[in-house]
Amino acid sequence: MNPVSVNDLAYLSGRSLSSFKRDFQTIYNTSPSLWIRQKRLEKAKELLTYSAMSVTDVCFTTGFENVAHFSRVFKEHFGYTPSSYKQQLS
Repeated sequence: MNPVSVNDLAYLSGRSLSSFKRDFQTIYNTSPSLWIRQKRLEKAKELLTYSAMSVTDVCFTTGFENVAHFSRVFKEHFGYTPSSYKQQLS
């Protein structure tokens, strides 16, 4: 959940950036950046569902660096804001 760049992932995999992106796209049928974002959002929804953490805490715990950005991409992905999701659960 720590912020990691695609360059770092390419380096850790022992590939150039372009070959890493190409191979990743072939295997997962999505870009590395979108895949990482999706996994972070799924974890964020899980934390909002099963923990008492605030939206801000969930944002930073899942590797997002800005609450407004987190709320916007969460809404784009799930159709509702993290705050409204948390309220629905109460």
